[in-house]
Amino acid sequence: MTDFGGNRNSRRISVQPKKIVSLPRFSNNGNMKMDILLGLQWGDEGKGKIVDVLTPKYDVIARFQGGPNAGHSLEFNGIRHVLHIIPSGIFHKEKTNIIGNGVVIDPIIFEEEINALIAMGLTPTDNLFISRKAHLILPTHKLLDAAQEAHKGNMKIGSTLKGIGPTYTDKIARTGLRVCDLESPDFENKYRQKIDEHIEILQNFHFDYEAKLAELDAQWRKSLETIRKFQFIDSEYVVHQYLTEEKSVLAEGAQGTLLDVEFGAYPFVTSSNTIAAGAFTGLGLAPHYAGSVFGIVKAYCTRVGSGPFPTELFDETGEFLRKEGNEYGATTGRPRRCGWLDLVALQYALMINGVTDIALTKADVLDKLDEIKVCTAYRVNGELTDRMPSATDVEIEPVYTTLPGWKSSISNCKTYEELPQTFKDYIQFIEDKTHTKVSIVSVSPDRDGTIFRD
Repeated sequence: MTDFGGNRNSRRISVQPKKIVSLPRFSNNGNMKMDILLGLQWGDEGKGKIVDVLTPKYDVIARFQGGPNAGHSLEFNGIRHVLHIIPSGIFHKEKTNIIGNGVVIDPIIFEEEINALIAMGLTPTDNLFISRKAHLILPTHKLLDAAQEAHKGNMKIGSTLKGIGPTYTDKIARTGLRVCDLESPDFENKYRQKIDEHIEILQNFHFDYEAKLAELDAQWRKSLETIRKFQFIDSEYVVHQYLTEEKSVLAEGAQGTLLDVEFGAYPFVTSSNTIAAGAFTGLGLAPHYAGSVFGIVKAYCTRVGSGPFPTELFDETGEFLRKEGNEYGATTGRPRRCGWLDLVALQYALMINGVTDIALTKADVLDKLDEIKVCTAYRVNGELTDRMPSATDVEIEPVYTTLPGWKSSISNCKTYEELPQTFKDYIQFIEDKTHTKVSIVSVSPDRDGTIFRD
């Protein structure tokens, strides 16, 4: 049995040496594909819950990008759980969970999540594995994030201040530290050198960092004791091996399509590829492994931070959505901006990702509304269009279609047939406009409040 890890006390992933002789051994004849689950809006679509309810259908759940700027909320037995780095399949003890190479890890936040899971009676060292190629968020990355955001003044992008941007900057600049560096006998020198480089930049920003750095450094070093208890793996080999053995894999994305660094409303985006293509670079797979793509869509839209939001509501309806949907960031606690469902943006996201199935979430938030509006086109600088503009400094006026509300609670419905006809008409409207099936409907926050169609 080949040991892909450097930790003696954690469970080993069983991979036979004979199977890892050459890359042709991993050629896939189309028998097993990797399914992908991701958000189609600005994040906060309910990905955590949908991953949790889909997990029983899979052997492996793998996060492929993002970091602690993500907040995946799950609710079961009346208790709400929030994960930031760890895949949402972790609550299923028999399932393997992988943090892929595309993820950036803050050991401090990782330790907090692990301690919370242990307090629930889980043993995450048994079924959670970490890619050696994942990058580490250092204490100074957080300080740089704060310094850079403060320096932007009125041009702030709404960073979560978790150090994500500076970590990905170091990754692209080829100067970052990775999980595999924790196994190096020269780790301390690498760490000190990187911290000193960051301090020079902080000094140029005239940022008061010393007291906070001392506190963060102590926490960070202590948290390494926890992360080192886990098995580090060459995840690209392991995921290939799982598929070769015809095990089912679900790739879990973070944030949302409209925050993608390439295809989002740049520069009001995150620092990683949140789209389906990111699953392949974030886990080390070729595109021909693509299976189903589950796109998560909230029945209305929300956004945290700055940037364009064509259907944003500034009236009492927007406030109703915020309160009824408890729209406050799982990571930041900030109130989310709320607005109507935007089908122009949704169709764009469906196209970019090759979505095969839509999962519609939080429709129950709309239960009390007399009427519901859906944006079906834009007027951009006065011209009608069904396309997303590339520039973020253009004037966008949403064109709405008004639909009747269902005016009844759907949270206790267990089958599609039980849903109000008006709500089913709303779903049909979305399907007709997007030419994509709504295969999953979430009618309440709890994992049991999920309806599968066909």
